[in-house]
Amino acid sequence: MTALLASIARLHIVAIGALGTLTFAWALCGVRAFDLALLSSCDWFVVNLINRITDALEDEKNGVVGADVVARHPRRTAAVAVVVLALSFVASAAWAPATVPWRIGFHVLGALYNHRLLPRLSRRPGEPARVRLKELALWKNVASATGFLITCFALPLSSLSPRPDTSVATIVVTAAFFFAFELGYEVLYDLRDVEGDALAGVRTWPVLLGPAGGAAVAIGETVLAFVVAIVGFGLAVLPWRIAVMGAAPLLQLALVGPRLPLGGRPNRIDSALCIGITWAGAGLLVTYHVWEALGLPGSGG
Repeated sequence: MTALLASIARLHIVAIGALGTLTFAWALCGVRAFDLALLSSCDWFVVNLINRITDALEDEKNGVVGADVVARHPRRTAAVAVVVLALSFVASAAWAPATVPWRIGFHVLGALYNHRLLPRLSRRPGEPARVRLKELALWKNVASATGFLITCFALPLSSLSPRPDTSVATIVVTAAFFFAFELGYEVLYDLRDVEGDALAGVRTWPVLLGPAGGAAVAIGETVLAFVVAIVGFGLAVLPWRIAVMGAAPLLQLALVGPRLPLGGRPNRIDSALCIGITWAGAGLLVTYHVWEALGLPGSGG
């Protein structure tokens, strides 16, 4: 039952979203903002729960645990999301009112991602007149990455004062690093879901370019994130406490590289691997905070 609920709620995404907010609040502002991390977890819980309802077709095709339960109880699932969202906005108004506009923007973006609200500019015979952001290869991943920028950067920076050494350039380069890393991470999930996405008409990079082409995109974006971190540190724009995060893209490539559909190998990116690397990322962020809190070598820089 626990595993079922964790899958339905996408607990791994909720955890990485909350820890991302906590981490960048600390890295950029010097504050461990647990209240903002809680708001972030609510945002990701709600948007993912709604996504479970709208993705029922492809989730069942991809064998996602809990997809059948959500398909049988869409109204109850939606009711849970609405209650959590309402309570979280009451808390947001009380704790951190400056976050409210950003959180509204996050959920507007989530609605555009999950529901067919946008007019389809180029329509093929039989296609609906409206489209979800999720169905558009470039915009799908940009929307997801932008959601993480809102919860990990906009929430803390709207409520907290930056550290003395956090310049505008530091924020921009850190966001660019994270954005590129998140784009590559999203394509890994697209490789996992390629069959269900093709069935549902979701035009991800692996669907459009084939699994090997999608893998090349994921590698390119992940390597770009590493390069941004290294160059930012070399130009003294990123302090060490942020530049050290550049190790994460390399670790991710080491974990997924042997299972990418390259060199004639089959696509071995599956749900267990994607969830595993997400929990591994969460573990790295927890380790980062413990390291900093204990004042171990390299901390505080």
